[in-house]
Amino acid sequence: MASNAVSSMGTKFWRWDGSSTWEAIAEISAIDGPTMTREMIDVTALDSEGGYREYVPDLRDGGTVSLTMNFTDDTFEIMMDDFESNDRQWYAIVLPTTDHTSLEFQGLVTEVPLSASVGSQVTANTTIRVTGQPIRGNADSTGSPTGSPED
Repeated sequence: MASNAVSSMGTKFWRWDGSSTWEAIAEISAIDGPTMTREMIDVTALDSEGGYREYVPDLRDGGTVSLTMNFTDDTFEIMMDDFESNDRQWYAIVLPTTDHTSLEFQGLVTEVPLSASVGSQVTANTTIRVTGQPIRGNADSTGSPTGSPED
């Protein structure tokens, strides 16, 4: 059977400008996350069958999104502004699938470490803490998220 795998080339990361436009964040070489998890409550009792632990689901956590980025003045300024802000910001990851699968989420920038070393480019890798539920959707044919996330 032929694979349905999708190349990551063409994946885009977007940030809502807060009023009317999704703006692309450029020069990203890797996106990791969101690292969604689900907590479980151990409800094992002395009379649990077969001597196995039993669990029931509890809260879900959107986790974090990590961006590996080449340093640019514009991108660094945007990420630093979001780091300095206490307001949640909307972000979106759009995959290069036929339907332009997207994952929109609110988050808070928690880290913007600069890195510079001999024989390497300057990077401004960023970590965003997801807050609330990520929303799966589809972007338009250009790969831009559609509409306002605040609607």
